[in-house]
Amino acid sequence: MALRILPFRQYSDHDVVNMYSVIASDVLDSTTGTGAGDAGVFVKVSDGNFDNDPVTYQTNAYLGDTSYPFLGTTEMYPEVNLKITGAKDEDHCLGMTLYQTAKNDENGEKLLYNPQKQEELQAMLPGQAVPIATKGIFTLAAAAFDGPITSYAPGNKIKLSSNAGKITGFASVSLSTITTGDLVDETKIFGHVLGTGVRSSVGPTTDQFVGNYIVVSFDCNS
Repeated sequence: MALRILPFRQYSDHDVVNMYSVIASDVLDSTTGTGAGDAGVFVKVSDGNFDNDPVTYQTNAYLGDTSYPFLGTTEMYPEVNLKITGAKDEDHCLGMTLYQTAKNDENGEKLLYNPQKQEELQAMLPGQAVPIATKGIFTLAAAAFDGPITSYAPGNKIKLSSNAGKITGFASVSLSTITTGDLVDETKIFGHVLGTGVRSSVGPTTDQFVGNYIVVSFDCNS
């Protein structure tokens, strides 16, 4: 499942943006895949042109074959025009996606035709606006961050990684680092680590989040 966020989290709906959909190339083929369409991806604005209509109807292969004459038009699929994609390095982080964006479920069945399962899988359809948390406390699985778990000691700071959509952790810079003028890490801080842990499977069922996890507090509005 394309989820990088564990259940424990604290955030306010006032800090959630519901205006952007992920770019087409980031949409997952199914909820068993993983990529920039995951839940728990740190994103930036890719298209923020408010002169465009909020939603437009356009051709989308997700509908299937739309060439039949009785359909009337092939431009039937609604899509949010404002777009996001994974953020990295020097990008400004808008926030973190709370839902994955996927076409199909684990059986290859279109989520378009099964809205109940879509909600159960915490998924948005291609073109739908995905909720983005700009601030809060979240528990992140290993797929959400780069580097060894030792980089995420409690109190360490976080910034965007060189791998789009992920974060990286580091301790405060020392005086010697400051005197060299290397302050890039400090200027890109938007959160810190509250703690870490390890999940393991119990019994015959494999835990989907098995491995290291971290609890972070971040504020992309700062």
